[in-house]
Amino acid sequence: MARLFDAYIIADWTAAEGKKLGENSVWIGVAKRDVRFRLYSETHNVATRAEGEALLSSLLADHRKRGDRVLVGFDFSLGYPAGTAARLGLKETPAWSTLWKFLAANIVDKADNTNNRYQVAAKMNRLMTDEAWPFWGAPAKQAQRWLTTTKPPAGAGADIPEFRATENAIRKGRLQPKSNWQMHGAGAVGGQTLVGIPAVRRLLEKLGPSGAVWPFGTGWRALSTNDVEPLSALVVEVYPSMWDATPNPGEFKDQAQVRVTAEHFAKLDEAGDLEKAFAPPKGASEALIAQVEQEEGWILGA
Repeated sequence: MARLFDAYIIADWTAAEGKKLGENSVWIGVAKRDVRFRLYSETHNVATRAEGEALLSSLLADHRKRGDRVLVGFDFSLGYPAGTAARLGLKETPAWSTLWKFLAANIVDKADNTNNRYQVAAKMNRLMTDEAWPFWGAPAKQAQRWLTTTKPPAGAGADIPEFRATENAIRKGRLQPKSNWQMHGAGAVGGQTLVGIPAVRRLLEKLGPSGAVWPFGTGWRALSTNDVEPLSALVVEVYPSMWDATPNPGEFKDQAQVRVTAEHFAKLDEAGDLEKAFAPPKGASEALIAQVEQEEGWILGA
């Protein structure tokens, strides 16, 4: 059975300010095959998001020259809960694309990692509710009228969902993904989503028609080799905590996660089971499919 992809790249992003290597920095894991078609993996660690973006661009350019197809996974949300774009007053459709455009126009992320994510979260709160929600959580020095250090009281902004459908689908047992609205505190993902989406948008712009993003650009359905044949890269959202990544001696936790996640999708593809991972769960309603395809996105493998 033909594999969908030749290589699998997983990027563990960060919203950190300042240059940093090691734990809680940018890690990129690559699983690919050697000349004898044996699977092997390598990991890269860079000190800034700008370096991470440049590295991803060069890895993708190398694979493209070889005629390879690459699955590229990012460990942050590629969409927001249904209704977010409308609350921001964004009228263009599809909602995911107009929201990406809004973030690209508002986020300033400099080469030294300094960024304005807290100011953008506050601006989005002002536009959505004119209150300090749905985004919440900031260091004391970043707190202001539209962004507080603590979670707003239960019921605040109650008509704005805390989670997307995909997070609700995996919030069982040990897996407790954080909400996109949480900007600060242990495990918060709000910041890396804000700085991450514009980076993905730039990468896709560079790729042009040879790049696509699932499920927005492909539809939420099983993908065949015919679907991915014209592509050099397909971008997806991943949640590395779904796979048990025990670090090898001397490995950082984030490093182990990108390696194991890349290997997981490579093995799934090898077994011919990756096609099905792109499809919605059995019994998904038409309304849910539209919500996922048009605004929220989905975690691959959820």
